[in-house]
Amino acid sequence: MSYRTAHPLRSVTLDDVRGAQKMLSGVARTTALESSRHLSRTVGTPVHLKCENLQRTGSFKLRGAYVRIAGLLPEERAAGVVAASAGNHAQGVALASSLLGVHSTVFMPQGAPLPKVSATREYGAEVRLHGQVVDEALAAAEEYAARTGAVFIHPFDHPDIIAGQGTVGLEILEQCPEVGTIVVGMGGGGLAAGIAVAVKSVRPDVRIIGVQAEGAAAYPPSLAAGHPVTVGSPATMADGIKVGTPGPVPFGLVAELVDEVRTVSEDQLSAALLLCLERAKLVVEPAGASPVAALLADPGGFSGPVVSVLSGGNVDPVLMQRVLRHGMAAQGRYLAVRLRLTDRPGALATLLGVLSAADANVLDVSHIRTDPRLGLSEAEVELHLETQGPTHRTEVTAALRKSGYVIID
Repeated sequence: MSYRTAHPLRSVTLDDVRGAQKMLSGVARTTALESSRHLSRTVGTPVHLKCENLQRTGSFKLRGAYVRIAGLLPEERAAGVVAASAGNHAQGVALASSLLGVHSTVFMPQGAPLPKVSATREYGAEVRLHGQVVDEALAAAEEYAARTGAVFIHPFDHPDIIAGQGTVGLEILEQCPEVGTIVVGMGGGGLAAGIAVAVKSVRPDVRIIGVQAEGAAAYPPSLAAGHPVTVGSPATMADGIKVGTPGPVPFGLVAELVDEVRTVSEDQLSAALLLCLERAKLVVEPAGASPVAALLADPGGFSGPVVSVLSGGNVDPVLMQRVLRHGMAAQGRYLAVRLRLTDRPGALATLLGVLSAADANVLDVSHIRTDPRLGLSEAEVELHLETQGPTHRTEVTAALRKSGYVIID
């Protein structure tokens, strides 16, 4: 479904994006466009991955942040800049400010992943931890800007930000002139809006498809209403696109230029991240994997060649471990079971022998022998197993039951 307005008001033009590209020369990398044989076979048309996860700071955010800060007046630069973010925007603002000799202050939630906090500091920003969620950090940043005169750098709702992000679209046209569809993750909409401006101005026939997480999908109701609508309490593992309200500036461009917005589930995000790691050998955060999740969810629904924008790779190692297991479970390749057995010498070895015969790979074993719930001669075992798929997982469970083990729900 298309959500085009009858009389669009463009706040960003192709010339703006081309100007941003010149400004970013020597600053942002021209990231690789890698073909994926696995996805091409799955989708039935050539699929390429635009690797913004390999951009400086690990995401596309440097592009817009640099263009925005570089466009400030001398007196504005002297006052410094302030931003709020849980990760990618924070690092983009920090590095851009350092490169331009501007002092930056970044407010981050107290629960922000430590690697992202450390990286933001290392890029040169003064980091202040405030609140439990990004919205609280955002309020603190806006208060700081009003009190000190520092310029607030919005993560997506400004024409300069959108023009900077649009340079990804120009690179795609240069690297894949025959592109038929571009699939891009959406939070506030700055990246999708910028890419759409750049691409549609040159190739209006190219389809632009935005992707949001089901638990943080503010664009579908906003587009249906014709204005930005707030989604209360957005919830998703994809923190890079967890935005409750579209920005007015990108919203207008998305409504005019983006052909369709789709949503993906948490299971689909996990499976996509796992695929990127296993098949493409690329570390991608859940938000960056959202376009791949859309391809896997509807492999026959895209006209090619397809370019899937991997927008970022800044994933917390602890989250990565959880997501990978979640992705394996979604694909039927992970099984967690609890069962009781008689506490006698060799009982655990016998159990492991049953699993070995069933070709299940044991990832972790927890053997509990002392617990008020257990009888004097009982033990409880919790097993985390790697399986070969849904059918094999069923076979492993059946083998355990056939051997007399009772699986505890």
